[in-house]
Parts: sequence; structure tokens; C-alpha cells
Amino acid sequence: MTGLTGPRLAVALEGAGWHPAAWREPDARPADLLTAGYWTGLVQQAEAAHLDFVTFEDFLSLRDPAAPKAHDDRAQTRLDAVLLASRVAPLTSHIGLVPTAVVTHTEPFHLSKAIATLDYVSTGRAGVRVQVSGSPEEFQHFGRRTPPEVADLFEEAADYVEVLRRLWDSWEDDAEIRDVATGRFIDRDKLHYIDFEGRWFSVKGPSITPRPPQGQPIVAALAHGPDAYRLAARQADVVYVTPNDRAHAASIIDEIGAPVQVFADLVVFLDETEQAAADRKARLDGRAEFTSDAHVFTGTPAQLADLLLDWHAAGLTGFRLRPGALPHDLTAITRALVPELRDRGAFRTGYEASTLRGLLGLPRPANRYAA
Repeated sequence: MTGLTGPRLAVALEGAGWHPAAWREPDARPADLLTAGYWTGLVQQAEAAHLDFVTFEDFLSLRDPAAPKAHDDRAQTRLDAVLLASRVAPLTSHIGLVPTAVVTHTEPFHLSKAIATLDYVSTGRAGVRVQVSGSPEEFQHFGRRTPPEVADLFEEAADYVEVLRRLWDSWEDDAEIRDVATGRFIDRDKLHYIDFEGRWFSVKGPSITPRPPQGQPIVAALAHGPDAYRLAARQADVVYVTPNDRAHAASIIDEIGAPVQVFADLVVFLDETEQAAADRKARLDGRAEFTSDAHVFTGTPAQLADLLLDWHAAGLTGFRLRPGALPHDLTAITRALVPELRDRGAFRTGYEASTLRGLLGLPRPANRYAA
């Protein structure tokens, strides 16, 4: 079986793991966090298990900079997520790559080029998670106004994605003709001004990067409430949500109310027995305070499989699993959870498509500007 009949699976990669004390675990590699090899190895492990995609977190400031000692017990160093994904891309072949970009403080023209480039170097496996920022510290990095209302941040993000999508379409698929005999490289009639005018952006276009291999790379968003749900419904292909249980998941799907793929985020601490998983998490909690916006699962891979299949029945497309500690919990996902799901006929044994859109069952969209 190469097809996928159960939930889709993604892994959210973050530092040494999502628990702030994960870098202190015996098998952690804190000295390697700023190396390409560290991240490439994690992604290749996820690809070997035939996961749908991996995500890379990003921020523009230290977490909780006003906290005592600025949480100097935490591994907060990070590489740029988009650049990191582009470095990993040529060393993988099928898994989707979805970096985070903080759209509140970046220009859509630049990000459109960066994600189009990622789509080219990955041969059609790129996505981007658009993230808003209301952090006063991050606003001070850019000399910008004070943070606006939350609703305005998401409205700005919706316009931002609209500009991204128009720029990706500003070249028709066959705009490059490369005709040596006539000396014409580009058919100018197949390049289009996007002429976007909005409250936050005025962008003429066209892009300087041809239309990406997927046409439109995947756009994702993390959503906790109504403003983010509206952004996802308007502009996203994939939305990550944080339900507490199956019923909550169903209610979130109803509230989004749009044909978008919904992935539930779960922080996972996995071990051979439920007690071993609980003991390991307790040890980590004793070293650093841990809080999470997402449901925290502690138990065995078989117990997690039970939960995933139960919540999947509520209408979720899949799950984005956040390993509590790396590499331990990623290894448990790829070498124990995935085989458990396969034994139940609920996960693929091989990749059925070569692009991220293909893996997610999404068609390649037509160009809005093509005649």
C-alpha cells in the first residue's frame, strides 16, 4: 500500500525539541543546532518514514525577553527558517518543507521570491507558514509603530498572502521561451502586473522569479481563535489548530467553515511504557517550566495511534506532531508510531506524489492571469 487512508502526518521541528529543557537530555545535540547537518538529519529521518511534511519554526526576537534572566536556561538560538529549508531541500526528495515567516515585519515581494526559490530547489515541495507578530520587542527591531489591534494584524496578513499569490501567478507557466534563434528568452505578453492596492501594501509586480513548480506553494497558518480562523478560511491551504479533544476538534472545523486542510497540533512525549514517558516528561519539567498552546500527549506510540485515529474521525485532515525532545521523540514517531499506524492500515508505505500539493491531494491551480 502506497496510498494514505488514515490521517496525514507532519512534524514540527524546533531547536532541541519543544520542551525548553530538551537540550539537556543525554542524546541531545545542542552544539549542532546551528549546523545544516543537524537539521538535514532530522528531515531525512522524517522522510524515511514517509511523513507528509516538516515545518521549521521562526521568530524575530528572544522568547519572553522580559522574564528573569531572559530564560537563559533555554536554547533560543536559531537559523532563518526559509534559508534553512532551502539548504535541506536538495538533500531530500519527497517530503514537504514548510518554513515559518513572520509577515508582520517582512515584505511580500521578498518572501514571494524566497518561497518560489524554495519550490524550485525542492522541485515542488515548498510551503510557507505565515505568522503574525504583536510583540513590542519585535516592532522595536524595525522602528515601526506600536502593535495594532490583533484583528488588524490578521487583516494585514490576509492582504500579504494575496500579494504572495498574485506574484506567484505574475508569470504564466510558459513565459520563458528561451528561443536562441530569435534571441527571445521571455515572452513579455505572459508577464503580468499585479497592481495590488490595499490598506497595507501597494505592489505593482511582476515578480522576477518565474511561476513556481507547484504554481502556488502551500500556504499554512497556525490558528487559535476567530481572527486566525478567518485568515485560514480566506487564504490558507492548511491550518494548524490546537484542540483539547475530539469534540473540540470538530467544533473548530465547523468554526473555520472552509475547504481548508485542518491539522491538529500535539506536543508528544513517547516511550515504551506510559510510565516511562511520564517519568521522562517529569524529569524535563523539573529542569524548566513548560507550557504549551497545544494539547500535550504523554504515553506510548500505540496509545498515540489510538488518539490520532479517534480525532481523525472527527474530520481532521491530519496532525502536526511537536516532538518534546529531539531526537528521542522524533525517533519514536518514525520508528514506532508510523509502523503502528501501518499495521492498522492507516498510513502509507511509500510516497504517492513528488510534490507537496500532490501529497496533500491538492490540484495545481490555474494561473489567474492566463488568458
